[in-house]
Amino acid sequence: MKSYHLEFSQKMPISLSEAWAFFSSPLNLAKITPKEMAFTVTSNTTETTRMYPGMIITYKVSPVLGIKIDWMTEITQVQHEKYFIDEQRFGPYKFWHHQHHFQEIPGGVLMNDILTYGMPFGVFGQMANGIFVADKLQQIFSYRKEKVEALFGTYSTPTS
Repeated sequence: MKSYHLEFSQKMPISLSEAWAFFSSPLNLAKITPKEMAFTVTSNTTETTRMYPGMIITYKVSPVLGIKIDWMTEITQVQHEKYFIDEQRFGPYKFWHHQHHFQEIPGGVLMNDILTYGMPFGVFGQMANGIFVADKLQQIFSYRKEKVEALFGTYSTPTS
């Protein structure tokens, strides 16, 4: 199986505890996902639910042509205010491993996403990745970056 690797980073002008509180809540993912994907958390979660190792989260999502699919991920690792990892258990990918890292920096937080994924259907999945999946993932993370900036403001390097 061929795997693909993407990395994204963003600086935010908020505290580490604020960043962690937002990103460790499963319901907030819908707030930073493009509306046309119709992303909905279907597992039993509330605004106060926080991720923990072993947590199963289910979603409905429409990644292409408005076709709704089920997606299930497991939070496999959590180190409070440092990182968490989600892995697909059922969904559109053959393999999905997504690391979310948080680091305090002067004036805010640096968030790094490291995504490794594989496509189903062999050579056809590889072609789909080359034609639209990799671009769609780039668009999703670009959208997230814009939404996070709209929610928390634009980071600027502090001057001494």
